[in-house]
This record gives sequence, C-alpha cells and structure tokens, in this order.
Amino acid sequence: MKLLSAEFVTSVGPTSPLPVAHVPQVALVGRSNVGKSTLINALARKKIARAGGAPGTTRLLNVYRLVLAAQRGELLLIDLPGYGYARGRDAAAKEFSELTGRFFQAEYEGELDRPGTIGPAGAVLLVDGRHPGLDNDREALDWLVGLDLPVVVAATKMDRLKRSQHARRLKQHKAAFGRSVLPISAPKGDGLGPFWATLLELVGL
Repeated sequence: MKLLSAEFVTSVGPTSPLPVAHVPQVALVGRSNVGKSTLINALARKKIARAGGAPGTTRLLNVYRLVLAAQRGELLLIDLPGYGYARGRDAAAKEFSELTGRFFQAEYEGELDRPGTIGPAGAVLLVDGRHPGLDNDREALDWLVGLDLPVVVAATKMDRLKRSQHARRLKQHKAAFGRSVLPISAPKGDGLGPFWATLLELVGL
C-alpha cells in the first residue's frame, strides 16, 4: 500500500479530548508487548510509534494518521493501552477501563455530538502468534464483539515460530477464537498485504 504520509497525531489521557476527525478510525487492541508499535511502524514504513520502556507502561490512546496515495483517503489508527501486563495493576486497570469506555462509548454519552467527530469504524485484535487462546485475548474479543463493532483478529510475531509450526498454530488460534486469524510478521513484512486489504475493508476505503 502506497502512502502519502504517516504521522503521530496526539496522545489521549483519561480526561483529554477524544480525537476529532472526518476520517475513519480503527482501534488496535492487544496485550502489552504484542507488537502494536512494530506493526504501526511497518504499515507506515517509518518509525512513528515508539514502544513503552517496559511492558504495561503505556496508559494512553495514541493516535496515528495514515494518508493513502491515489486519492484513496486517510484513516486514523488508535493504539489502545496494552492489557495483560499492566504496571500499577488496579490503578492501570481503572485507567484502561476509563479510556476505552470513553473511546468506544462516546456516542452513547454525547461526546460524538461535536461536529466532525466519528467513532471507530472497527477494531483489530492483535494476539501473539506463539500463544493461541490466552484467556485475556478471548475476553478481549468477547468485549469487542459486545460493542457491536466489526473485529479482525491478527496474529503477530509469526517470524518467531518455525515455518513448520505456522499452520498448527493458526488452527489453534482459529479454534480458540471461532474465526480465522491473519498471520503477520511485521519486521519481515510478511502478511502486511492481506492485513492492509482487511484494514481498508473495515473502514470502507
């Protein structure tokens, strides 16, 4: 996919204004250290996302804008705080709940009444390809499905598996989630073509 530009826009905290845009938004959801920043940088083809110093330290919504070539439009990627390894435990969980609650349910609370504001068009759940069916990954999928959003599940870090393990792991993921899972190796670029196609389908571009 050719891009005209890719940039970090802003970070949103528990009381910060939500992103206002006339373009589709896609939420990236996943465990801490699942590789969301690596995937964003691979999609942007440059470093616009920086991982936290240690897993579980990022507690903000990070907003990135990708402008597509050939007048195909643009989209916002909303990187949510990672779950499953939150430092601060109860406090971090509370902040995660507040942030995600505001982002996903703003339309029900009136925040999306502001001109130009739209909610997420869909969500991508990123899971570690090496570890099929983790409890908090399955809980995250149930939560996203419950929000009545289109959801895509993608397995990262497939490059850390032997080629002979890929098919078996993907079958295990499919059995755990009840749906097909897209395999990705962001550092090598493997799977980014199908991922882009699915991402654009999510937002209708």
